[in-house]
Amino acid sequence: MKSAGTLASLLLCGALLAGCSDDGGDPETPEPTDGASSSASPAAQEPEQEGVPEGTELTPEGTDLVLGDEAVVSYEPRQETVGVLEVSVTRIERTTFRASFAGWQLGASTKRTTPYFVRATLTNAGETDLGGRQVPLYGVDSKDMLVEASTFKGRFKPCPSRPFPKAFAPGATHEACLVYLAPAGTTLAAVSFRPTQEYVPITWTGPVSKVRPVKRKPRP
Repeated sequence: MKSAGTLASLLLCGALLAGCSDDGGDPETPEPTDGASSSASPAAQEPEQEGVPEGTELTPEGTDLVLGDEAVVSYEPRQETVGVLEVSVTRIERTTFRASFAGWQLGASTKRTTPYFVRATLTNAGETDLGGRQVPLYGVDSKDMLVEASTFKGRFKPCPSRPFPKAFAPGATHEACLVYLAPAGTTLAAVSFRPTQEYVPITWTGPVSKVRPVKRKPRP
């Protein structure tokens, strides 16, 4: 991917999608933010480090994986707090706004992007409760630039794109679905764990699948 020195200017944040509010008001469109957050920094790769359970074998930086493979990673979601995760990216799904975003009001710039859903399984393999923290995964587009997961004002049933649960204690598992908007003229090529610019990313690649239909509960 692009060098760390230019990453901040090249990072493409997922457009923040505003849903139809309960009162029918206009959606809010926050300004994009720099997703290479300085609040998260890579933890040292030594198992003896505080917060990394003894005997934990971390996946080396720069490892290339295929969908379904598992990585064990450590990082600092906040200062002096070490998180350890078992991460498996299982599916990359291409969809369309027409198929998956019916009823949502989208800006012109958003409509020029291509939406993807990424599904991953994450288990807290450390000693710290990571409740409420963002899932530390980025998309990588076909021009080798990072794309931050989109967030929503309101519920988005096809792919919730939520942070970790409020309580995400050691041993807990979270089934994540994240939304990425590939910029016009690009496709989503990979998914990356890269908590800081200095971290050599761990990436997952594989075939892009059709989006899974939303399961609807039968009417009583």
